[in-house]
Amino acid sequence: MGRMVKWRFGVILDAGSSGTRLHIYKWVDPSNVRKAAGTDNLQSLPELKTEKKWTKKIHPGVSTFGATPDRIGPDHLKKLFDHALKIVPKDAVSDTPIFLLATAGMRLLPDSQRSKLLAEMCSYARSQTNFLIPDCNSNFQVIPGSTEGLYGWVAANYLLGGFDAPKEHNHEKDHHTYGFLDMGGASAQIAFAPNATEAERHANDLTLLRLRTLDGAPAEYRVFVTTWLEYGVNEARRRYVEALQKETGQDDPEELRDPCLPKGLRTTTKGDILLPGSKTVAGKTPSLLGTGNFQECLKKTYPLLDKDAPCEDEPCLLHGIHVPAIDFDVNHFVGVSEYWHTTHEVFEMAHKDKAYDFQTYQKRVEEFCTKDWKVLQEGIKKHQWGKKVDESKAIEVCFKSSWLISVLHDGIGIPRVGIEKGPDSSHNGTKEVLESAKNKGFTDSFQAVDKIADTEVSWTLGKMVIYASSQVPSKDDGLPVGFGRNVPGLPDNFEYGALVQTATSTNITGPASKGWHDTLFDGDAPRRIPGFLLFVLIICVAGLLLCGRERRQRVYSKLGLGSTRRPGSPKRRGLFGGKMPFFGSSSSHGAYERVLEEGVPGYEFELGPVEGDEENSHSDSSTGSGYRAGRASGLATPHIHDSGSQDFYEHSNGSQGVGLGIMGRSGLTGRTESRDKLVGMSGPAAVGRRSRRGSPTRLKSSAMKPLVED
Repeated sequence: MGRMVKWRFGVILDAGSSGTRLHIYKWVDPSNVRKAAGTDNLQSLPELKTEKKWTKKIHPGVSTFGATPDRIGPDHLKKLFDHALKIVPKDAVSDTPIFLLATAGMRLLPDSQRSKLLAEMCSYARSQTNFLIPDCNSNFQVIPGSTEGLYGWVAANYLLGGFDAPKEHNHEKDHHTYGFLDMGGASAQIAFAPNATEAERHANDLTLLRLRTLDGAPAEYRVFVTTWLEYGVNEARRRYVEALQKETGQDDPEELRDPCLPKGLRTTTKGDILLPGSKTVAGKTPSLLGTGNFQECLKKTYPLLDKDAPCEDEPCLLHGIHVPAIDFDVNHFVGVSEYWHTTHEVFEMAHKDKAYDFQTYQKRVEEFCTKDWKVLQEGIKKHQWGKKVDESKAIEVCFKSSWLISVLHDGIGIPRVGIEKGPDSSHNGTKEVLESAKNKGFTDSFQAVDKIADTEVSWTLGKMVIYASSQVPSKDDGLPVGFGRNVPGLPDNFEYGALVQTATSTNITGPASKGWHDTLFDGDAPRRIPGFLLFVLIICVAGLLLCGRERRQRVYSKLGLGSTRRPGSPKRRGLFGGKMPFFGSSSSHGAYERVLEEGVPGYEFELGPVEGDEENSHSDSSTGSGYRAGRASGLATPHIHDSGSQDFYEHSNGSQGVGLGIMGRSGLTGRTESRDKLVGMSGPAAVGRRSRRGSPTRLKSSAMKPLVED
């Protein structure tokens, strides 16, 4: 029988604009790993695992409950919480943190609605589950695009092995991490670690990220992250149509000729197909007539990059936003979301055994987008471009492809592999594509991905990697895990990886932030005292105090509270032990003082272990196998199989020891399992080995050729 191990779990909800997706991750308790693993294996990050069935997504987005926050719990969150509670073992729930991190949709809500909705979601989670939520502000929040980009950067590098196996991912110039590119409907993000020269030159523009390996040692990275608002595919399309209308010079043109639509297709400005004979929608908006000219489409999308915008802080890439110079010799980018959907789901990137090739990709897009719409409709019925391509995708794909090509190559400056070599690059990119396409993996300047070793490249994984890392005890009681401004020590905007109990609640007021008086008198508190009984009690006490000493003694006597002792018998204390004024003898004050003098001062009291910790220390091993010790978590560049093989793209609390109870002034106990310092947050901004089925395995590079150069 294998050795039992204790698993830690983490639950995270990605609350996007169109829906909420639940992710569950688990990892071995760091104390178990440190006892079993060798020295080499301790120099890696905790190994997180997940399974496809642990993920659940529901619609619509949480922002749709802005006007009805009281319905968000039963109508939306309940399904997700029920699913999570089926996965997380019962004895582990109280030690399992739950995060709800909202993105685009919630950012658009008015401040008042956003605050109420977040508070309601946290309150519902606390009342309906026993998940670990020490502070609503840190567990339930809206994150900025830059934080989302940083989490994505962590996830990509974690899965690729850039953190744990730097020697196997040497991109020259002592650089071993990958850049990260993400694009949704509303915005786009970029995150990368500049080379040493640029990192020193633009130190004030970087984010300091501090992780912790299993041996307790810190691992610091300096990353540049930024977001381009209105540069997502949907917002870019909206700006594109506005530009077409402006070109006509007319206030209300009836028709706009659109080279990014298939030839002969007529749609509304929102992409709805118009039947023959229809000109406009209710005569108010212009129609779009496709001309199917992809080269012209590229020319018209280029101005949307706004490359000529004033740049106050050189250098800039798009819209005058500062970005340090990118060294494509060492900065290799992976792109997710639209970078994957638009390049692979429609055009399949040719046999799944080649990395992104600008020349091949553009040729395929042009062949598709110059076809007559009726020809495309016939091909769609026959699934000529795969079962995922329907009419709506066919309508959108030409503009999306043009936009991605413009952003990647004209905007960010990704070399056009197959046509040109990168700036200051010494390797022949064209020769790489022609001679070693099957083995390229991520050695190119850019590669679109969806999954790595069967694990989705999701920013939620990055968030949980940071949290799991924070649960490893520091070997020298060093600085906490998290990220913030690139300054020594703890920056004022440091975002802690561990859960902390803030002194005050600024944005959200949940049950844990209430004092004893709130708990007693708040109408929603489960332990509140009904107002009528409280009123009667106050009247009785006031009357008793006003009736005089003799009348009070008669009342005590009738109630059996008076002094009826016999001579020589021990003296009994009055009501409340004689320590309350008006209810005992005058000598009670001396007793009260004596207790303080003889007792232990308040600051010397030590709280015992929280109930249930001992029970939770028992292992929860997964069915099938135990933890395999001695396994390095760092893996490397994935090997792309030939066309006949399976495509690799297919889609808590872990500190050592017992949790401590922290008693705040409010009288409530907050729990933390991290040994990080409890400081209040000021907050923001190929094929590998797997120790277990369903593990987010990072890829092994020993079978790969050396890297030579989102």
